[in-house]
Amino acid sequence: MAISIVQSANGFGRAASAPLVQLSISAIGWRETYLVQAAFVAASVPLLAALFRRAARYPVAGEPAVLAAEPAGASLPRANWTLSEAMRTPHFWLLFAVYLFTGLGSFLVSLHQLAFAVDIGFDRLYAAGVLGIGSFLAIAGTIFTGSLSDYIGREWSAILAYGISIIGVVCALLIANPDQHWLLWLHACFFGLTWGARGPAITAKTADLFPGGRLGTILGVITIGSGIGSAAGAWAAGWIFDLSGSYRLAFSLSIAAYLCGCAAFWVLRRPPVR
Repeated sequence: MAISIVQSANGFGRAASAPLVQLSISAIGWRETYLVQAAFVAASVPLLAALFRRAARYPVAGEPAVLAAEPAGASLPRANWTLSEAMRTPHFWLLFAVYLFTGLGSFLVSLHQLAFAVDIGFDRLYAAGVLGIGSFLAIAGTIFTGSLSDYIGREWSAILAYGISIIGVVCALLIANPDQHWLLWLHACFFGLTWGARGPAITAKTADLFPGGRLGTILGVITIGSGIGSAAGAWAAGWIFDLSGSYRLAFSLSIAAYLCGCAAFWVLRRPPVR
């Protein structure tokens, strides 16, 4: 649950940024808006880094400095996986694929939602507001699916999130004209609800499969898949629109990518063997 609460902040940031960015673009243009965003990030990173350094310098009061040793025979020794050992298992590459397909499926849609809605005929600020409100649901969705994974398993929690995302994309594909406001709302709510919702399950599954002191390194390398998929999805959707004049093929590919991610996650049920 702790991981899901932290990652739910992604939904708040996305929800707040959608209408604010559109207002900025309308006022000063998209190039200048990019510069404003860059300045905001440049100012925020040092402040956030300082908070982490302060937290490390001042540990939580009352927290024991050293964990009490477990009595002999109390539990089986935990495997201490290294990055090289993890990379020699199919599970590592399945997790990499999960991140890649999730990023691909998400960014084939997310960066182009507003342009898709405007292209159909919706007002820019109205569409940005609807999508922003839908993104707020990611806060609850991420916490819910992350907590649910502790009870029904990581796989079922992730599959549920994939399914809801797919419903959201299907709702977008069904929009034919700007009179179908309800479909835009359904798309925003279903797609927004599960934005980032798979993150806690993937992180927890990685910890389940590869426990040990190198978990951070293993998770960091696996996360590269998300960057590759996200970049490829954002670029591919724009390229498809330039060629076809429509985002519908890109959104259909998003569904295919989500299904591939779902299948890869399901195969992760059995633990890896050294």
